[in-house]
Amino acid sequence: LLWTPLVSPPSFYNSTAVKIACYILIGVGAFSMLMGFIGCLGAIYEIRCLLGLYFTCLLLILIAQIAAGALIYFQKSVLNEEMSKIVNKVLDNYPGSNSTTEQAWDFIQRNMECCGWTGRMDWSGNMVIVNSSQLLFPCSCQNISLATGNFSDSGFCEAQTPDWPVYDVGCAASVESWLLTNIGVVLGICLGVALIELLGMILSICMCRNIHTEDYTKVPSAKY
Repeated sequence: LLWTPLVSPPSFYNSTAVKIACYILIGVGAFSMLMGFIGCLGAIYEIRCLLGLYFTCLLLILIAQIAAGALIYFQKSVLNEEMSKIVNKVLDNYPGSNSTTEQAWDFIQRNMECCGWTGRMDWSGNMVIVNSSQLLFPCSCQNISLATGNFSDSGFCEAQTPDWPVYDVGCAASVESWLLTNIGVVLGICLGVALIELLGMILSICMCRNIHTEDYTKVPSAKY
């Protein structure tokens, strides 16, 4: 039985951390477009200062990426705690109305075969589950091997017993396991991006050095 109550969507975007992350991504995207435009102008019109600025921007981005990677690696526990707070806020306000945020979280739980961030107990604070007279559980958490009859991919389903037929593992462990399994692909992409940035830096420096400034003092003056 699919449960779709008429309540407002979750306040996922009210999280300060999410807002900061969105602003950072928007800023990085705008900065990258501006940087590419500056590099094109410098290359087309052979302007040394623009090429130098392009090189400097690429260098700063590369340093920022290395610093961000090191920060994520050494602050994994802090990042996990912050993610837990954000996800718990999403789960507590999950109404089952199939919004964009809910679809994304349902996709993660369904494909990663997990439930909640640290486990199924993360759903214990959900207002729909708490206030319902039925034994409801998130459909996307349902363990396919324990499923009987038809079941939904989103929203809430009714449990026949107090023991939910859901996955025991949390999504944090599933995501970590996925990253470890695909660490080669992730590192390859990061290395590829870094090499492209290094290539852009090398080309900008070479072009900057090959641009010759005309010495107009050696041009003979015209006599009338």
